[in-house]
Amino acid sequence: MTDTTVETTRGRLDVAPGGDVSDYTALLKPRVMFLVVFTALVGLVVAPVHMHPVLAIAALICIAVGAGASGALNMWYDADIDARMARTASRPVPQGALTPNEALAFGSVLGIGSVLCLGLMANWVAAGLLAFTIGFYLFVYTMWLKRSTPQNIVIGGAAGALPPMIGWAAATGTVSLESFVMFLIIFMWTPPHFWALALIRSSDYERAGIPMLPVTHGSDETRRQILIYSAILVPLAMVPSVMGFGGFLYTLIAAIFGAFSLVFAFDCYREREGEAADRAAKNLFAYSILYLFVLFAALLVEQGLGLKDGLTPLLWTS
Repeated sequence: MTDTTVETTRGRLDVAPGGDVSDYTALLKPRVMFLVVFTALVGLVVAPVHMHPVLAIAALICIAVGAGASGALNMWYDADIDARMARTASRPVPQGALTPNEALAFGSVLGIGSVLCLGLMANWVAAGLLAFTIGFYLFVYTMWLKRSTPQNIVIGGAAGALPPMIGWAAATGTVSLESFVMFLIIFMWTPPHFWALALIRSSDYERAGIPMLPVTHGSDETRRQILIYSAILVPLAMVPSVMGFGGFLYTLIAAIFGAFSLVFAFDCYREREGEAADRAAKNLFAYSILYLFVLFAALLVEQGLGLKDGLTPLLWTS
């Protein structure tokens, strides 16, 4: 395989074209894809219209492929800054395993294919939302917000918050207030989650020239914003209970895990220096993933076991 040099829109990268399956898999950002598919599944299952299992699985595959396309296109455009960050330097494009053009072609084919397949197998409302998500993540977040404003992760977080609405739309052909509430929960969860990571990796972002909040406004302001967003998120996560699509189990889990979320956020706010500050940010980042997962898992379990109205249905099933 011959080494070649390709030109990107922001500089030159020495790369060897080709790559193997693991390189293309890495382009998909599998860990992000898992969370996208999981929250889309919850939106699909909670919806009042139930899809045929085969069509539901097909819809989720389309959403997963669309999420992977977003990741590949993001790595194509961000190859220059990925190469300057320790967290992302091992990605396939900056490592030279794939050329930027290969990443662009791979992401484009997956993106177009996922939208068309979702439209044909489910409906065009869901397909339109998926297309909007991919486009928003690439053109609004990756190309514009990420490099221009410390509010990048706040506004750009809308892309990652849309999967429950796509799942709901795949089942119903519409969007609803319930799906919008699920969107809002993820939307408000995103800033404190990523700002906790940014506190840990602030030198990385500064070296890459990315205006993340700790770089532009300092760590103290970032911690204050984390606490504010967390204080909004916890009561917002109780809204499904008020609206009736979150039952007793969800209410209990949202209350308990929400309280711990505030504890971790306050600890991150309180600890300002040294290893204690890094440890508090790392703890918040890790816990935030668990927090979002258990919230949506509770909705999924309640719907699957018929527990939305409490424990009585389960007790009578025998």
